[in-house]
Amino acid sequence: MLPLLASSNPTHHVMDKPIIGGEGALFSGPEIFGQPTLTMHMVTLFIAGIISFLVLLRAAKAISTGDEGQGMYRYLTKGRVSQLIEVFTLFLVENTIRPILKEDTRRFVPILLSLFFFVLTCNLMGLIPFLDVQHVIGPDVEGQKIWTVFGGTATANLSVTLGLAIVAFMAIQYQGFRSLGVKGYLSHLTGGAPMALLPMMIPLEIAGMLIKPAALAIRLFANMFAGHTMMAVIAMFGMLTYQATESIAVTGAISIISVIAALAISFLELFVAFLQAFIFMFLTTVFLGQMTHHHEHDEHHEQDHAHDGLELAGAH
Repeated sequence: MLPLLASSNPTHHVMDKPIIGGEGALFSGPEIFGQPTLTMHMVTLFIAGIISFLVLLRAAKAISTGDEGQGMYRYLTKGRVSQLIEVFTLFLVENTIRPILKEDTRRFVPILLSLFFFVLTCNLMGLIPFLDVQHVIGPDVEGQKIWTVFGGTATANLSVTLGLAIVAFMAIQYQGFRSLGVKGYLSHLTGGAPMALLPMMIPLEIAGMLIKPAALAIRLFANMFAGHTMMAVIAMFGMLTYQATESIAVTGAISIISVIAALAISFLELFVAFLQAFIFMFLTTVFLGQMTHHHEHDEHHEQDHAHDGLELAGAH
């Protein structure tokens, strides 16, 4: 089935498609700055947001402490999905976020976990063949079944990952001003360099500030785009074999091998979906930590300086 449904273009399953406005759109309509008003990935993002919100809301209710009449069972989380989300949340907070952000953990846990679960939901939705199902059951449009309203991998769209990176960038800059203050933020921007080097350091630091979110966007986009394109190429082997040989036996043998290989790659893509969501959240946490002023760190420095002073005084 995969080779039959695969398009001759391996990027067919990851490219965005216009719904309203734009060339090849399902419905004619206005354009915004020369771009479609509504696209498949826009709908997919909206659906992913609703799914992640409802699932997390249900998990929060299942994780919360129950009535006293339940006894010890009031502390148990009900439901496999809720238990899985609780394990992920505890691991991310206690082993990733808290060691970096320390006292600012509670402030940024909501946005960091929201980014993780939203990116994860988009990645997982890309593994479900919504596009193929719509191609089969959708109505004919100009003689071809090209009906696609939602589906695909939204995080394989650079515009989507750039939007997520902008959210992370705004959080990072907010933390810099909040934690360091205006003076500390400007000092961080200059890298502590002397006045003579400021004309060189300031552009470099600004470039570094922009490169960080750009790296977040490009890393997520490239991994999701490449993985799904590779799956599509493997799924195309049967179709390409038939076009080259027109042999049913050879095509069937190649198709079986390509389907098995595509299934194996799909398990790898499942791992990548979780990994890339984690990396996006983790790097955002690291960048937030770089803009955080930790009071405990300063107190330790002050205690070390005081201890050194006492030792020097004792030596004298």
